[in-house]
Amino acid sequence: MKYDAFSKCHPAVNFLFFVGAIGMSVVIQHPAYLLAGIITGAIYYLLLNGKKGWKTILSLLPMFMILTVINPLFNTLGATPLFHIGSRPYTLEALFYGAALASMFVIMMLWFGCYNKVLTSDKFTCLFGNLIPSISLLLVMVFRMVPNFIRKTQQIIGARKSIGKGISENATTKEKLQDGGTVLGALTSWALEGSVVTGDSMRARGYGTAKRSSFMIYRMTATDWILLTVMTLFVSLTIMAASFGQFAAAFVPNVSIAPVSWGLVTYICYLLIPTVLHVKEAFAWHISRSRI
Repeated sequence: MKYDAFSKCHPAVNFLFFVGAIGMSVVIQHPAYLLAGIITGAIYYLLLNGKKGWKTILSLLPMFMILTVINPLFNTLGATPLFHIGSRPYTLEALFYGAALASMFVIMMLWFGCYNKVLTSDKFTCLFGNLIPSISLLLVMVFRMVPNFIRKTQQIIGARKSIGKGISENATTKEKLQDGGTVLGALTSWALEGSVVTGDSMRARGYGTAKRSSFMIYRMTATDWILLTVMTLFVSLTIMAASFGQFAAAFVPNVSIAPVSWGLVTYICYLLIPTVLHVKEAFAWHISRSRI
């Protein structure tokens, strides 16, 4: 990960920001707010991961399309049928609703990806290790599961190809399913064994038996308090906007979307906090280098 100013803030600031960003993304269905969440999440994800981040972002596009197209197959509500599959209508409103749900999924994936980069396991255990040691350890393992699964999947597929057991380009669907099942079985065994080994290792080290110390000592600075104040202000204004009905959006049986108002500005400002800190630090660094 490149140097990131927001990652250097106190873990409580990092955690509370992601709670707000992810929490609001799962309840907002207004298209303008969803688009803002995708753009701001993608920008910060690219700042953290560089060019490699494009691969993850582009991989979310097929998932977005699949979720969008599949929703009308199960949700037949809507006043504008596009065509019929048997006796079930495929409606435009359900398609829009599927796009909204898919957008929420993409936003959560982007912000969780940023979360995994910023709020490392040592920061999380520093926050909750003494308060809820068992749950803290469990949550750290869960949050690390997705990136570890992706990395381990690539390793298993590469190892199988190196011994001649990988699937060819002309493989049939049955062969692809069998190969995928084998990889999934290996991943499941690896995950279960790893969780048992981690639990035994932490128990042997006395984790949770007494108050623990942290490798890094985190103290709230003036910048952290300012960020908490700014975050609280933007969240309060966003909640106020929601109470005024600015987030209202319904897709079935008819599309009804509230007009865009000032709540969008406060929402974007909140989501741009890490990006603004990152860019500000980058500019300050380049200015300092230019003066040498």
